Amino acid sequence: MVGARPREHGLLRALRSRNYRLFVAGQGISLVGTWMQQVAMSWLVYRLTGSAFLLGVVGFTSQVPTFLIAPFAGVLADRWDRRRLLMINQTFAMFQAAFLATAVLAGFAQIWLIVLLSLLLGVISAFEIPIRQSFVVELVEHREDLGNVIALNSSMVNGARLIGPSVAGVLVATAGEAVCFIINSISYLAVIVALAAMRIAPRPPRTQQRHVLHELREGFGYAFGFAPIRSILLLIAFVSLMGMPYAVLVPVFAKEVLHGGAHTFGFLMTAAGSGALVGTLYLASRRNVVGLGRVIVLAVILFAAGIALFAVSSYLPISLAALAMAGFGSITLVASCNTILQTILEEDKRGRVMSFFTMAFMGMAPFGSLGAGAMADAVGVRYTLLIGAIFCVVGAAIFARNLPKIREKIRPIYVRMGIIREVAFGTDTVDGHPQDRGEQHDEIFRR
Repeated sequence: MVGARPREHGLLRALRSRNYRLFVAGQGISLVGTWMQQVAMSWLVYRLTGSAFLLGVVGFTSQVPTFLIAPFAGVLADRWDRRRLLMINQTFAMFQAAFLATAVLAGFAQIWLIVLLSLLLGVISAFEIPIRQSFVVELVEHREDLGNVIALNSSMVNGARLIGPSVAGVLVATAGEAVCFIINSISYLAVIVALAAMRIAPRPPRTQQRHVLHELREGFGYAFGFAPIRSILLLIAFVSLMGMPYAVLVPVFAKEVLHGGAHTFGFLMTAAGSGALVGTLYLASRRNVVGLGRVIVLAVILFAAGIALFAVSSYLPISLAALAMAGFGSITLVASCNTILQTILEEDKRGRVMSFFTMAFMGMAPFGSLGAGAMADAVGVRYTLLIGAIFCVVGAAIFARNLPKIREKIRPIYVRMGIIREVAFGTDTVDGHPQDRGEQHDEIFRR
């Protein structure tokens, strides 16, 4: 078509949007600090207590508010200015990290205080994640870049996950945990400044605003009444409950199985981040959302294989490779599910659906962390991870069996959005290539 803007397939094509460039710059710095604090917090707890169960407790308190609060945060994200909400939220996070650093430096960081501060951070994150997930769509000037934006967001998180733990491991071993908390507190200034510098068009006023519980119920009915959204949310929740808690047991493997210290812990977390970064770069290189269903199934299987191999390994190089595999699988799963959801959901319910996604991904993890900590004390860390891996494979099998129904529901949405085109006599095109509709159903999720 004359005058049509050519499609761009570059790995970094979403960065042509100014607001998104600012977001990447600010959030990228902040995320390095966040990962440094997470590693330092885990090591601090294990250094003070030597208890796998208390590691699970801290993981539980830092994430369980997401399960309770995220749905209400989604309603707020659909109602109010998301940028202003994020700026307030990040300011609270900055003060939390600063107080944690003060507690460690002053010598009054007892386990009860760490648990309390973890709970506070959990509340902050419960508001921040669904608001940020829905806000990022406002930063995209070209709607076809949405999938690339989500993949680049995951790349940014895992690039920070690659840098933060390795730096934290060195700093904890040489200067103590407090330095990591101080750096994290300062890093929040970057994202606050970036948010302030953005030029965001005002959102159109909502014509009708009902009670919070009514809107929450409306969003729940929409999300769980539509089979593709429901299937994705249930799979994410199941894997987060049974598989993702492996992370809270990594300090135990670092010290008791691999006979290392804080630097070993940092290397293990960096390995997981490396695999995750590769996964996000793979997703960012994809041209569109077509084919992500099969990717989701394979990602869960790869994730399960990684944590199972890590569970049985007593050799550091194998353990590093296993966590890289698990990192690739986990982030590919989460980012693929996020991309499909952000593509197919209705705009006026975006905040609420993404809050349910946050609830499934982050909100179920604390129950898994608590259960994993208790199970590790009862049957050992190896069997705990192996059991989780088996359940993840079961979840992947159930999702794979439901793929034909999911394909049938999503295809009309992709046609309406122009991702695929119906041309004539039941024949569709994908990226301009004609295909029979039956073949195209398979292509949606297998490509």
